[in-house]
Amino acid sequence: MTSNQSGAGVSAWRVLRNPKVWALPTIIVGAVALLLSLLYMGGIVNPRTDLHRLPIGLVNSDQGAQLGGQQENLGARITAGVLAAPDPNQQVSWRPLDKAAATDQLASGKLYGVLEAPAGLTAAVAALGAAAQPEPARPSMLVLTNPGVGSLASSLASAISQEAAHRASLQLGANLSALPAAQGGAATNAARLLVADPLTVVVEVGHPIGPHSGLGLTAFYYTLLLVLCGFLGANIISNGVDVSLGYAASELGPLRTQLPLVRISRTGTLAVTSVMSAVLAMVTSSLVMLATVVILDMDASHLPLLWVFSVCASAAVGLGVQALLAAFGGIGQLIAMFIFIALSLPSSGATIPLQALPTFYRGLAVFEPMRQLSDGVRSILYFGAQADAGLARAWVMIAIATVAALVFGFAMTTYYDRRGLHRVHPESS
Repeated sequence: MTSNQSGAGVSAWRVLRNPKVWALPTIIVGAVALLLSLLYMGGIVNPRTDLHRLPIGLVNSDQGAQLGGQQENLGARITAGVLAAPDPNQQVSWRPLDKAAATDQLASGKLYGVLEAPAGLTAAVAALGAAAQPEPARPSMLVLTNPGVGSLASSLASAISQEAAHRASLQLGANLSALPAAQGGAATNAARLLVADPLTVVVEVGHPIGPHSGLGLTAFYYTLLLVLCGFLGANIISNGVDVSLGYAASELGPLRTQLPLVRISRTGTLAVTSVMSAVLAMVTSSLVMLATVVILDMDASHLPLLWVFSVCASAAVGLGVQALLAAFGGIGQLIAMFIFIALSLPSSGATIPLQALPTFYRGLAVFEPMRQLSDGVRSILYFGAQADAGLARAWVMIAIATVAALVFGFAMTTYYDRRGLHRVHPESS
């Protein structure tokens, strides 16, 4: 049924002069703008100040050598000094490991970087004062990055590691300032400067990712696509079902269409929209993979697993949104937006690492969907789909979210139906 009836002739100016027309939209829009600004900007204003226990590996591969007539292991001394350095705010969580364990934890995303005293460090330092070697090779400390955990997380870990290496170099230089003279060499000004700050820092990629990985950001944007498809898809499905069942009108330009009312319970309506969200998650996830992996050539492996995970993740979001719409009606869209978008994005840990977020956001990350899903996608894309790289937790949280959405949604609609709170079109009453 199509309707094009003209209005009663109230002017727009008369409507705009009515304070009641302005009150509710002003309050809601203003509150949303304020909350969104606080939520989005509050997590990124000063990540270095909010830093708390950033995980960085500390490795000593030095075998030691004779230095000043005594057997020394400068690598052990340097790593011990890094561990003992004051850190009153606990910004860094240094993890002493051997080389193999550090490599393994880089490959599973448990470490954001590694500071390593390489093999031969003591021998290279001892050679600085050798008279027979006028231009000795400068000893080095090795910093390993992990771009798979995100560009900012990796750069923070790299910067902290380089600062620690520089402090260790100056401390070592203070202890070695008399080394050239002690070994009979002519201590030139250049030699003194070299001995005063003997270590250089070499930065290498500890766990490489593909060149088409967006510097470690493709996992975040891929997850965002899954969440948006689930969120927007659920809203479109809910509105489309209401139009098809006659509970809402369809407006296309000047045309307004109102279909005959199909009486159905709230529980029945939720069953329809939930099934549609779950089924269409397969369509949207396939198209997301087609666009990102096939057309844009995004680096991705374990494609069957990525597809299954994408479907389940998007379906879980869709079911959650449908439950909120069924329980709260129109305001459910706003509630769902805050749960799945506004609160979820800044607490995801995908762009700003969780360790660099304020405590409030780290609390949200325990249950907010973006954090769980991005960890799973990151594990599949960058860390070989290892369960302990975040994939196992992601599957568990998807299962919990799905069950919670179904239980909550159907419990609310069943309650409404039993109370006789049916959805009846105004024109049919």
